[in-house]
Amino acid sequence: MTDMLTIRVDDQIATLTMTRPGKRNAMCEELLGALEAFYFHPPDGVRVVILTGTEGHFCAGLDLAEHVHRSAEENLYHSRSWHRLMEQIRFGGLATVSAMFGAVIGGGLELAAATHVRIAEASTIFQLPEGRRGIFVGGGATANVGRLLGPDRMTEMMLTGRKYGADAGMALGLAHYSVGDGEALPLAQELAGKISRNAPLSNYLMIQAIPRINDMSQADGLFTESLAAALSQTTPDAEEGLRAFLDKRAPNFR
Repeated sequence: MTDMLTIRVDDQIATLTMTRPGKRNAMCEELLGALEAFYFHPPDGVRVVILTGTEGHFCAGLDLAEHVHRSAEENLYHSRSWHRLMEQIRFGGLATVSAMFGAVIGGGLELAAATHVRIAEASTIFQLPEGRRGIFVGGGATANVGRLLGPDRMTEMMLTGRKYGADAGMALGLAHYSVGDGEALPLAQELAGKISRNAPLSNYLMIQAIPRINDMSQADGLFTESLAAALSQTTPDAEEGLRAFLDKRAPNFR
């Protein structure tokens, strides 16, 4: 695919490492395309993805060297290509754990916000600096980062260029875990292992239903919850889970 994205598959877990030496893993067209190629056509059997970076950084956002030469029409299509990838990460069916450190800036934060479990090391810097560049977010931040922070706090973050560290990011919802330097990937591997051992349909429904229910009215959301519960509870995995609980053993799902 590309040297900018290293892919390692261990049983049901794929580890994707963004690798752009000297660029803090800034997102260029080639890297974006490699992520698209993986998420739209993942290897058979993969259930969980670990997404991380290299050389001390997760992703410093959009490669502005490419961005400055685009026309308005090209920028529109480029933004929509980001949206397509973020939507696939969120709803494609693969649970994604992001192991973050260093720069999680601009498009890097948009990418992280589309993942399902986020781990931040002490070195992590969260920032949306687009206002300092005379531009606006275009990779899904208004929907995904705004969903985590709320529109008021995201507006302040963009207006001031404010930076948040790992602990503050966790308090705000940008991360679920705040860990020491060097600890994000081991924890991501541990959590990915737990997720991969869940019943596949349960994982799928958690990824698909919960965010959609959040966008519904309460009545519509509760009805959708009932449908998801009914669907999950009539599967062989549900039967195995109940038997395992009664037998006081770990379940062996499909």
